[in-house]
Formats: sequence, structure tokens, C-alpha cells
Amino acid sequence: MSISRSKLAAGLGVAGLMTAVFGTVLVFVVPLIVDQQIVKNVQINPHSGMPYTMWKDVPVPFFMSVYFFEVLNSNEILQGEKPVVRQRGPYVYREFRQKDNITFHDNNTVSYREYRQYHFFRNMSIGDETDIVVIPNMLVLGAAVMMEDLPYAMKLVLSAAFKTFNEKPFLRRSVGELMWGYEDPLVDFLNNFFPGMIPFKGKFGLFADFNNSNTGLFTVHTGVDNIRKVHMVDSWNGLKKVNYWNSEQCNKINGTAGQMWPPFMTPETTLPFYSPDACRSMELVYERSGEMLGIPTYHFVAPKTMFANGSVYPPNEGFCPCRESGIQNVSSCRFNSPVFISHPHFYNADPVLLQTVDGLHPNEEEHGLFIDIHPKTGIPMNCSIRLQLSLYIKQVSGISETGRISPVVMPMIWFAESGYIDGPILDTFYNNLVLLPSVLDYMQYVFIALGGLMLVAAVFLGICNKSSMNNESHVQYPCHCATCTPFI
Repeated sequence: MSISRSKLAAGLGVAGLMTAVFGTVLVFVVPLIVDQQIVKNVQINPHSGMPYTMWKDVPVPFFMSVYFFEVLNSNEILQGEKPVVRQRGPYVYREFRQKDNITFHDNNTVSYREYRQYHFFRNMSIGDETDIVVIPNMLVLGAAVMMEDLPYAMKLVLSAAFKTFNEKPFLRRSVGELMWGYEDPLVDFLNNFFPGMIPFKGKFGLFADFNNSNTGLFTVHTGVDNIRKVHMVDSWNGLKKVNYWNSEQCNKINGTAGQMWPPFMTPETTLPFYSPDACRSMELVYERSGEMLGIPTYHFVAPKTMFANGSVYPPNEGFCPCRESGIQNVSSCRFNSPVFISHPHFYNADPVLLQTVDGLHPNEEEHGLFIDIHPKTGIPMNCSIRLQLSLYIKQVSGISETGRISPVVMPMIWFAESGYIDGPILDTFYNNLVLLPSVLDYMQYVFIALGGLMLVAAVFLGICNKSSMNNESHVQYPCHCATCTPFI
């Protein structure tokens, strides 16, 4: 009996020790295995199967929601009164993205052009593309500011042209026309007599050059040699920096193309990206941790300094000439047109801007820019990039169409590009990168606990066996030899 207990104790001890050692090894090995799988799946590798296909043809649904600031008192504005606007929308468009002209290079970079297509989604919109909206006429009020310093005679010619083509200072057009363009003979006139003044020919529209277009030639790192550089931009249209701005720092092309970032993030990580539409690099900062449908996320937002002017945030001095803080002059990359970008409703901007226009109501929930990202992979789970376009308008002598307009940065439109992972893609993501690592994580502690219990059981059996043997050695047995006193 004691021999079997001894063997059982020894067997349990050996098994327990091996199980505990295996669990301890898993503590160190599982994170390495998970990290290797992440590296394998986030590299841009044409032989990686589904990860490459998802990078090439982004399967995540993207939407562009557009809001117009309809002018309610155009006649009064021409008399110098404060503008009053009303937000119209959203008018929602499904955005399809596809990378083309993909070329891999020997230095572990890849070049591509990403094409965009937009399709109107009526069931997600408040209104239709046939809705009529009144907004400032950029071809009149924008051109007037651009021509302000020209000889008086030239401005008279421009004003006469406006009258000839029946151009008014405020447009009354359908949403579809304002978005994707409408025929305007003034465009041909300006191209003929003021070449280079406007960047397009034919139709004029706020997003006329967006549909069926690409964002330029991006060359990004594949991450094959260094996963910390994956998706980071090496060059854009062959450039390492742009020349729109007045400082080296502001002209730098930093970060990614804005869709994915390198993995293994910490709260100290930032999200830099280059936006061709904004003509500059921008950077988001960590705000808090959270989760989306069970997947851990980091919530990144725009810092208050993103569109601050040079006096509030000196590094932004290179983006000047500046006006109030919170709006950025992009005329240098928009053919000198007096256009400004900002957060919608002048959120995070100088309160003075809100005093010059009635009808604006900024708040973080509706107008803040954010990205929720899975920190282990650098893949966004939910995002909304929100920007506003405004036009600087004023009275310009010699151009009667400007009336007595008081100088004002006039909001025209704001839009939000948003996307989120959902459906089968979310399930695959959760199973491979959240559930499986969690199971492996639990298994290592199960093995350690099981091994510990087996070792305890082995020790207990050993103690019992030793106690039993000691008790047996003290038992008095009867004598059977001739000299012993017989039992009675």
C-alpha cells in the first residue's frame, strides 16, 4: 500500500512540476506568438492573403456626411449686417476606396494611388440632393478678395463680367449641383482672362474634383524590415515635404496616410498623418482607454493646438498669415482663394468667431475629431474626421457685388468622413486578435494552477505515506519462540 502511495506521489509531483513549468513557459511564449501574428498580419505583404486584400480594397464601410450652412439673410449681409446661418443636412454619401497602381520597391516601400467614389445614400440623409440651399458664391466673393490688390480698372472689368454672366454674390443651387458641379460660363471667362486664378475648368462644385479621383501618389513603408515604420509615409507625389508653408516643420510630411498606424501603441503614442486635402500633416493625441464591442481601444482626439494661430501656439507660425486662433488659412495651397479650414462650428476656436455669425453651436460630441484604435494592431475600429470650410468675405472697392459686406470668416460647409469595423470583419478581428489571445492567456494560468495543485497533492500523499510507515514501525507483535510466555 505504501509503495503505491509513494509511486502515486512521485508521479503527481513529476506531472505537477512539468505542468507548472509548461504554464510558466507559456507566460513568456504566448505574448511572443501573439506579437508575431500581429506583425505578420499588419505588414504590407502581397503574399499574406486576406490582410493584403483588406489593405488593398478597404472593406470597411466609409461614409461622408455633408452639412451646409444655409444663409438666411443674404440681402442684410450685403448691407453690412451680421450673417445668420442654419445648418442643413446631413447629406450622406457612401465612400468606396480602392488602391491601384501598386508598386513594391527594393527598399521595403510600396507606392499606390487610392481612388475614391461617392454614392448618395438617401435613407441615411436628412433631405435629398435636389434640396435648394443658399450659400456664398465663391466665384464672386472669393474672387473679389483675391483681386483686391489689383488695379482699380481690373476690378471694374471683373465686376462687369459678373454682371454680364448674371453672377450674384450668393448662390441658390441644389445640393447636388453645389457638391458635384454645375455649368458656369464665368469659369471659362476667368480661365481665359485670369489664367491660373482657379484650379479647374468646366463645372464648378465644392467637391467636383473628389469623385473618381485619387489622393496622389503615396509611397509608404511596408514594415517588412521594421514593423515600427509600417504605413508611415516615405513620400507623397515624390516629395518628402511640401512648399505651401513658411517653416520647415509645417512643410514636413509626417505620419501615415491616415488609415492605419504601426502596432504596439502606448498612451504616449500619437497618431500623425498627412492629409492632401488639408495640404498638411496633423497629429492626434491619446485621451482615454475604452472598448468597442469587447475590443480594447485607445481614444485619440485632435489637440486644441491643431488649428491654433502662431501667437497661441508658436510652432504653427509657419501656417500664417493667421487670423483668429482655431482657423487655418489654406489659401497658399488653394490658388490663393481666401479659404479657411477648422473644426465644425468653430469648435475649439477663438470665441470671437462665434460673435461674427449667428446660428453656430459648437460642441465636442458633434464636432470633435476622433479615432478609436486597437492599440495592439494600430487598426482603427471607429473614426470620424470632421472639418469645416469657410470663406473670408468683405467689401472690395470696385466690385459692386460685394456691397458693404463687413469682413467675416463665413462658414460654408462641414463634412465628416467616418467608418467603423462591423459584421464578419469584426468577428474575424475579435476571434483572432482578442478571443484567441485571451484563451491562451487564461490557459497559461490554468496550467500553472493545475501544476501547483498536483504538486500540493503529491506532497500531501508523501506526508501521509511517511506517517503510515512510522506508525507501522511502533506496533508490538506476539512472540512465537519457545522462551516467550504463551498468551492466555
